[in-house]
Amino acid sequence: MTDLNDLIRPDRGQEAVAIHLITKAGFEDFAKGLSTGQRASLTGQKFEGGPGSVGIVPDGEGFFAIGGVADPENLGSYCLAALANKLPEGTYRLVDAQPGAAAFGWLTAHYRFTRYKADDNAIGPRILLTEQVGRLHGYVAEASAEMLVRDLVNTPAEDMGPAALEDEFQKLAKDHSADFKVTRGDDLEQGYPMVHAVGRAADRKHAPRIMHLQWGQEDAPVLAIVGKGVCFDSGGLDIKPAAGMRLMKKDMGGAAHAIALAGLVMGAGLKVRLHLLVPAVENAISGPAFRPGDVLPSRKGLTVEIHNTDAEGRLILGDALTRASEENPELIIDFATLTGAARVALGPDYAAMMARRDETADALVEAGRGVDDQPWRLPLPDAYREYLNSDIADLVNAHSNPYAGASVAGLFLDRFVDEGIDWVHFDTFAWRPFPKPGRSKGGTAYGLRAAWHMLKARFGS
Repeated sequence: MTDLNDLIRPDRGQEAVAIHLITKAGFEDFAKGLSTGQRASLTGQKFEGGPGSVGIVPDGEGFFAIGGVADPENLGSYCLAALANKLPEGTYRLVDAQPGAAAFGWLTAHYRFTRYKADDNAIGPRILLTEQVGRLHGYVAEASAEMLVRDLVNTPAEDMGPAALEDEFQKLAKDHSADFKVTRGDDLEQGYPMVHAVGRAADRKHAPRIMHLQWGQEDAPVLAIVGKGVCFDSGGLDIKPAAGMRLMKKDMGGAAHAIALAGLVMGAGLKVRLHLLVPAVENAISGPAFRPGDVLPSRKGLTVEIHNTDAEGRLILGDALTRASEENPELIIDFATLTGAARVALGPDYAAMMARRDETADALVEAGRGVDDQPWRLPLPDAYREYLNSDIADLVNAHSNPYAGASVAGLFLDRFVDEGIDWVHFDTFAWRPFPKPGRSKGGTAYGLRAAWHMLKARFGS
């Protein structure tokens, strides 16, 4: 993979192919300045100037490019992504424009997952010249975080099990001189009993663990980030059908988001005391597997009756959120590929988000809207808390009716976060089934940039 910093370079008047950005309404006037042959070329390409369209115009022995956008003076994150996808390898310069936020999409359009197979259709790097290089470092960092999520989620479970996820965690800690602690295997039974129960059926290679990173000044406001790290989910004894299991390598997508967000926080030096917690397990099937009907203890002291072993992510998050609460944080954000109900409700383009405080939810929505990563708030309604009632324990891990699956899962997590703490839960798909410019099919971050821009505004750097 090309170093992202090499894809956006200072404009010092180097030779470069021109890119003209136009609107559909302005295409007719622009075309008047072209030769008959150039107009015929664009007609052959069916270029009409719509947003996301790309035209390549012959010009002597070379060419220039045209990109259709909604507003050339207000470029969104993905306005240049189609150009970066379709243009030949080379060096380019925007005419009468600077990339701004669109640098993010220019960079992410270069993403390819090539760990197991070379990309036979890969095009060499498209380098964009700009006078804004110094002001675009933030977008480079965000694109790197996005690509980290993609790489982690796209990697199959055999190579991205709990131990491999721990390796990523340790690398993050080393890169930022952070404190790192891990609790593994049977040592989890006392402090993190639900993490232990969910992961104990896996073999030793994929033994369960919880990783805890700490960074920042001791007296700074505490920010806790928690990610669900189910590295593969068979469904446990309530086994999934084959079709439902096919993409379960992505069930650690919440952990990938949490790791990427923590990297952004530390890389920018936010004024926080960061606690990053990731419980990592494989929900496997063997003799020690936890069973439907079991009652599990938790770090919180609550007992949980198991109605469905395929609702395991909320169990490991319960213990992790309890541990995060013990730090008296100003804010907890968790990410989890938690429910299919969220995907049914919102589809693949929006992250479901639940929050205790309206002002925090509003700040996330506003931040996400500004960077084309808008979450959609779902409720945490008191009326549905009774769905978690158990006859023999403090609560059940899965309700028996088909209603409000995402919100009820959120209400389960809410029981493990101390009262009064500002808490946000992202139920993220972490997967894009259909590609779009700058957004490849496969592992994808949802809500990551919204959370990051909200944190920057709230805590500063």
